[in-house]
Amino acid sequence: MWKNNNTRIYGCSIHVDIIDSKIWVQHDGTEEAIADQLIEKGVPKKDIVLAYHPPNLRKYTEFAEC
Repeated sequence: MWKNNNTRIYGCSIHVDIIDSKIWVQHDGTEEAIADQLIEKGVPKKDIVLAYHPPNLRKYTEFAEC
């Protein structure tokens, strides 16, 4: 989106990386969580890292800790 003074406004709804064969969800601003959508498509939880959680808290999720 562009403002009247030719300044661009940009914001990602979602940021996902593939790192070492795992899907790293860096940011998820979607209404239906992208991790849930991936699981529905058959991606195992062990292959999804919720990177927006600090590394020391990831062990408390059902997803990969990496």
